[in-house]
Amino acid sequence: MTYVMSDLHGQYEKFRKMLDKIAFSDRDELYVLGDVVDRGPQSAELLFDMSMRPNVYPILGNHDFTAAILLKKLCSQIEDDTCTDLEDPNILGLIASWQLDGGQATIDSFRKCTPDAREALLEYLDEFVPYECIEANGHKFLLVHGGIPFGKRNVPLKKQEVCELILERPMYDLRYYENITLVTGHTPTVTIDPAYRGKIYHKNGHLAIDCGAGFGLPLGCVRLEDFKEFYVE
Repeated sequence: MTYVMSDLHGQYEKFRKMLDKIAFSDRDELYVLGDVVDRGPQSAELLFDMSMRPNVYPILGNHDFTAAILLKKLCSQIEDDTCTDLEDPNILGLIASWQLDGGQATIDSFRKCTPDAREALLEYLDEFVPYECIEANGHKFLLVHGGIPFGKRNVPLKKQEVCELILERPMYDLRYYENITLVTGHTPTVTIDPAYRGKIYHKNGHLAIDCGAGFGLPLGCVRLEDFKEFYVE
């Protein structure tokens, strides 16, 4: 079976509970649509677990993109309070903004890792891809963290801007494709329609799966073969 979830934001326990709930096995595939890190307390543990599963496929989110860059800039080794290469005021400003947007939790999580583990996790973050196109039970899906600008929906994906793929907020009242379901995270479903607070949004050829797990709401997951929804608190 093929599953998708998104915006885990360091919520490792919710992730493990979801794997148990769907009885995830080596015969299944899971696509995680970005924002694995920040806000929650266990970003490093979550990344490590995902990296050890060959049937879990990570897609790049804006928080993952930022973390991958700034963790490398921040420290050659993230020790207790010892950081290097912080002379550039622009980098300092970016790090401060990131910390306020949940990055401090990721820094704290990485500090608990050995230097070799940090290096391995940074290499894993570099493996995140900007999108995936898959099929399940005869259905076609485009998986992306943020979305695609409506006016660029017919531009070949390899020519799309990565910054837009990870930051775009789709127009959920418009159908983008006739025979493809656009699956996105990034935008909490409660902001699309308050009736979908903590629930997956499925309308107009869109499947929006960020249910707000990073803000204390449930984590959602969808099995693509039959669109069955799963939730954990």
